[in-house]
Amino acid sequence: MSGILVTGSADGLGRAAADTLLSAGHDVVVHARDQERAASLGGLVGRGARIVVGDFTERAAVRRVAAELNDAGPLDAVIHNAGVWSGPAVMPVNIVAPYLLTALLRGPRRLVYLSSGSRFGGRTSLVGVDWLGRSAGSYADSKLFVTTLAAAVARLRPGVLSNAVDPGWVPTKMGGPSAPDDLELGHRTQEWLVSSDDPAALTSGGYWYHRQRQQPHRAVHDEAFQDLLLRTLAEETGTTL
Repeated sequence: MSGILVTGSADGLGRAAADTLLSAGHDVVVHARDQERAASLGGLVGRGARIVVGDFTERAAVRRVAAELNDAGPLDAVIHNAGVWSGPAVMPVNIVAPYLLTALLRGPRRLVYLSSGSRFGGRTSLVGVDWLGRSAGSYADSKLFVTTLAAAVARLRPGVLSNAVDPGWVPTKMGGPSAPDDLELGHRTQEWLVSSDDPAALTSGGYWYHRQRQQPHRAVHDEAFQDLLLRTLAEETGTTL
């Protein structure tokens, strides 16, 4: 593969996925929010990974990262891993950035969006959502939205394999040290979906947990809700998918 981008790969599941894919011989592009966090990726860069830096709370930075990647040549796959648990950055990072990258990046034929079991607590109303992050956003809502985005891309781009993954509640910086799920299993499904020729991995529109397809929130495959979400994000960002 000519390139797999893993967003939010300075630590946690993103770093683990980037490390494993690099060890398997793939061309990997790692991403960090700022130069300080980029410095922590020196080991992966030393092994051949390319790096992009951009704060996904800022739409201009997302656009700059997309342009930089497009200039370097088409990617084969993207793992939309970057995410935050709480605070005003929730919507900008967890849904607006993946939407913009999906709209702007040329070439990827495999897309994986990190979801969460929290999506079942998400609300289907888009009224009053603070997409700019001026106030705290709902993590559950953001994960419902990004899971819906994955399903919408699968429907609208038949040549692209688009899936969502629930990595489980794993002991990362976000999940906390007492999280009960397996950290190793938490990143294996993403890697499999972007790199394997297993027939099951060559499917689209799935919601996955440890390589098993599961049922997402009932709204995820509601085409009217998908279209509303895409229309709202297009209006909000000025960029159409």
